[in-house]
Amino acid sequence: MNLSDFSHLTYSAIYTQRLRASLTILGIAIGIASVVLLTSIGEGIHRFVLTEFTQFGTTLIKITPGKVSTMGSSIGVFGNDNPLTIEDSEALRRVSHIKAIVPTVVGNAEIEAHGRKRRTLVTGVGPEMPKAYVFQIASGRFLPRDQIISPRAFAVLGYKLKQELFGASNPLGQKIRIGGENFRVIGVMEQKGQVLGFDLDDTVYIPAARALSMYNREGLMEINLMYEEGRDEQQIVSSIKRVLTARHGREDFTIVTQQQMLDVMDDILNILTFAVAALGSISLLVGSVGILTIMLIAIQERTAEIGLLRALGARQTQVLWIFLGEATILSAIGGLLGLIFGISMAQLLHLLFPALPVHTPLQYVLLAEGIAIMIGLLSGVLPARKAANMNPVDALRTE
Repeated sequence: MNLSDFSHLTYSAIYTQRLRASLTILGIAIGIASVVLLTSIGEGIHRFVLTEFTQFGTTLIKITPGKVSTMGSSIGVFGNDNPLTIEDSEALRRVSHIKAIVPTVVGNAEIEAHGRKRRTLVTGVGPEMPKAYVFQIASGRFLPRDQIISPRAFAVLGYKLKQELFGASNPLGQKIRIGGENFRVIGVMEQKGQVLGFDLDDTVYIPAARALSMYNREGLMEINLMYEEGRDEQQIVSSIKRVLTARHGREDFTIVTQQQMLDVMDDILNILTFAVAALGSISLLVGSVGILTIMLIAIQERTAEIGLLRALGARQTQVLWIFLGEATILSAIGGLLGLIFGISMAQLLHLLFPALPVHTPLQYVLLAEGIAIMIGLLSGVLPARKAANMNPVDALRTE
């Protein structure tokens, strides 16, 4: 039996049973489409979160009060015997290759201006925050470098907050009340949008020392540092530990690098992508059972044909490959249609819901098609072996 005969027999068998073949192809197509659609959404979310997380750069280090490895979690929000102070943040300037240091306190307060009131996020930071987080100033300037303990009562508005309080008028030089205290507006930030659910435009920035006093706190929530690119991160972390340990008498703080946070987040998102792919794979399992069932039925109906092939000299291996070929071709066609349908659905979802990130990597496409073909091979093995092992005489008697 040459390749032409093999192709003709396979095509004839599929064409003769068009409805059965179509249902088999549909089962595999639905399974592949489910896997492609779900993994596209999972991978899209994966990339979206990592992009959002790294838009501030990849050379940030966060220091929080409390020792995670011994306390179980950072207790900076609830207080600590040795809190991180503004003086600690200034002492860290002795560490080599540090480009920016941002002491941070975050809270919520009522803001009044021009007879309007609005409760929103109030962030106490240092003057180097725009440099550390790659923020731009739309008008005016950011907080100046003042006395670290008693800075002037200046405020910088987020873009959305400025629109809500002042509309089209110029807020620079205007006085506002934050938490019952008077502040003078000296700048407005450029529009930044939301990052991981936080609206960076609906906030006001004030000096960290002022925020500590406003919220009656002794210590900072965190200190963020930006170091020079290309420097040894672990060496910088060691230097930070030495400075703070010398000031506190013990290591009662936690240092987390952005790379560590990215690694943890990447692991979580990979598990998410794998989980949604596993859910879609259930449909593939159903499709493989369908191929197995249909091929077994086909053998029962084509027993006489198998007997005739064997009587005409077809070897067992040739009969085996005829049925394996049918199962593989059906799976391959189903896989291809599933890919087209899955990718189309993913793009359609993105068009209907632009906020939903989708991305279909090429390796997933190739893997999905390979899995479809493998399913056809594995599902067709048992029926093909059964057909190949038939006794020619017994098979001919069934006619």
